[in-house]
Amino acid sequence: MGFWLLNAGLSRLDVPGVDRLLHYHWAISLLFTVFAVGGVAHAINIIDGYNGLAGMVSVFIFMALAYVAFKVSDPQIMGLCFAATGAVLGFLVWNFPRGMIFAGDGGAYLIGFLIAELSVLLVARHPQVSPWFPLLLVIYPVFETLFSIYRKKFLRGMSPGMPDGLHLHMLVYKRLVRWMVGSKEARHMTRRNSMTSPYLWALSSLSVAPAMLFWNNTPALMGCVCLFVLTYLYLYRMIIRFRSPRWMVLYRPALSKERVTALSYKQNR
Repeated sequence: MGFWLLNAGLSRLDVPGVDRLLHYHWAISLLFTVFAVGGVAHAINIIDGYNGLAGMVSVFIFMALAYVAFKVSDPQIMGLCFAATGAVLGFLVWNFPRGMIFAGDGGAYLIGFLIAELSVLLVARHPQVSPWFPLLLVIYPVFETLFSIYRKKFLRGMSPGMPDGLHLHMLVYKRLVRWMVGSKEARHMTRRNSMTSPYLWALSSLSVAPAMLFWNNTPALMGCVCLFVLTYLYLYRMIIRFRSPRWMVLYRPALSKERVTALSYKQNR
């Protein structure tokens, strides 16, 4: 309905040949729009694994959309972005860091749908806004989803729909955060859960910041998309091989009494 009533359709990608196809064949434009909106909604749900992760990433995206809506004098989209930001921040008060409530599939899909629809509307209404601007905004959750499909299907030989524990945010938790705090007590587990999210907030900001700077510059946005993908792959490769960059390790695990005794014995020999 939104495709016809709001003219919320993707008719350009700033890619020669593809733009002509989308512009002159409304059915292809409709299918591509449905695929893009559904894909972004699913991508936000994919990263909704730790307290505050999907929520804060969504706040970054909504605020960037509001900024560009302000630049192109679109108060309707800007107001909707501010309203969505306020709603998500209200949710985060209870979700981060203590995890007292969770968005669930319904909440994550709703947030993702709002991001996708507002992005489509912004690009459709304002030709000066590059279609690569919203893509760069959501490149973290989108590439997380695409890479997960590739990893499961071609590297592990399993169905892309089957869950696994190898998403980037899960690896950050397992390889960087899980041993940082305390024991298996519930309060320590909740704290470790929440400590995972800031790593991914920082990663997401690497795409949101340049998107806001180059929102009307397609070549620069394309370059930033490629750079983000390379950064993601580098971090993923290093973490999964237990070679995490030192700057990502905030704490060293405390040595047990037995380990301290053994080290002291070796030093005194």
